[in-house]
Amino acid sequence: MIRRTARRIAGTLRALRHAPGQRREPFRDPEHWAESRDRRVRRIVRHAAATVPHYRELFASLRIDPRELRSARDLAELPLLEKSAVRADPTRFVSVDPAGQRSLSFVTSGSTGEPLEVRHDHDSLLANIAFGERERSVIQAVCGTRYRELWVNYSRSTVLKMWAYYRDHTLFPAPAGRLTVDVATPLPELLALMDDFRPHVLVAYGSFLETLFRVVAARGLEIHRPEMAIYGADGMTPDGRRRIERDFGVPVFSRYNAIEAFKIGFQCPERRGFHLHPDLCDVRIVDGEGREVPDGAAGEIVISNLVNRATVLLNYRLGDAGTRAVDPCACGRTFPLLAELEGRVEDVLDLADGRLVHPRSVWDVFKTRPKVLRYQLVQLTPARFALDLATLDAASFDELRPGVARDLAALLGDAEVEIRRSADVGLGERGKFRPVRGLPPSPGGGDAC
Repeated sequence: MIRRTARRIAGTLRALRHAPGQRREPFRDPEHWAESRDRRVRRIVRHAAATVPHYRELFASLRIDPRELRSARDLAELPLLEKSAVRADPTRFVSVDPAGQRSLSFVTSGSTGEPLEVRHDHDSLLANIAFGERERSVIQAVCGTRYRELWVNYSRSTVLKMWAYYRDHTLFPAPAGRLTVDVATPLPELLALMDDFRPHVLVAYGSFLETLFRVVAARGLEIHRPEMAIYGADGMTPDGRRRIERDFGVPVFSRYNAIEAFKIGFQCPERRGFHLHPDLCDVRIVDGEGREVPDGAAGEIVISNLVNRATVLLNYRLGDAGTRAVDPCACGRTFPLLAELEGRVEDVLDLADGRLVHPRSVWDVFKTRPKVLRYQLVQLTPARFALDLATLDAASFDELRPGVARDLAALLGDAEVEIRRSADVGLGERGKFRPVRGLPPSPGGGDAC
């Protein structure tokens, strides 16, 4: 008990060390945050060169002196880092010093249906609490300081794991006005809960929010209308966003984050794009050859996480496309603005029994089965599915099939699922592959929202 209390006190102090000035930071003179950004660049490069196997070998083979990389601009001298390289051997990107070896592991399926592990060190996790003030200030600008928020997550989501970590490592109390609900909650129960709790803020996956409001409109249901909706983790179509705002009067905001970098960008009340966190995560927009494109031109998003000292990712191809804005935002924030973002929009399954099943719930079936290399669940009718599995070998497929069938039956109810072994699930669909494919909205359902 004494040890746990001491750990929580120490964690609280480490988090508070980063807190001063966070709300003002997005409004500071660009020279201020550029200096902070470049200072972090120098630190993370030196750290990588000294303690991360991949970068020790990279700098030696290319004869790069890490002391010469002194600014964010210099990061472009490093080769682009492919996600497949990190997925193939994640330990090569983890620091061998205590920051890396005592870090916390996070695993995601990403947009490919293949697991990706990224470790975050304790100090960066605790600092993330303070960095969140930049984004919480936007909520307070819309809803005031005493707001209630309802989060729709799946049981093993990254954010729930982080909240559990904070409960165990800090003395900060859980917000009194926060309620979480599982993404698999039946729709009538979710709507009743919203009506009872009456949240000012509804936070969920973009695809889930879009489907939720579309189904509510198509079925003529009643829903409590929050003062704002916030989505992240996956995308929302422009049409879905317009329909929520037009038909329900709920302004839709978004945050840009990933398991590789918890703070990439956020939207202000102007909602013209994403204000990037340049001092926490450097973002470059590049063409197919890795060359930086001018502001206003579309390209691929490449990031360098400047705060995480466990899994170090520099010049990393995140897999999204975007455009940096030419003009500054009217809100007064000086952080660079990502005018457009083209990420993944996932399919939510609308089942025959009226339930909505998010791809994160499907991922739960495979997350703890390492012999599953890749999967794709395709909805053929409201009650019929086809599952393609790529496994280590035929024996692994035979071993896994009964358990997978059992867990999918628990998730999908009475639906019929045909399970097939495939050696190349989606490998020809680079950048477009979806582990879960639902039925397209019916013309009547789509028009109703």
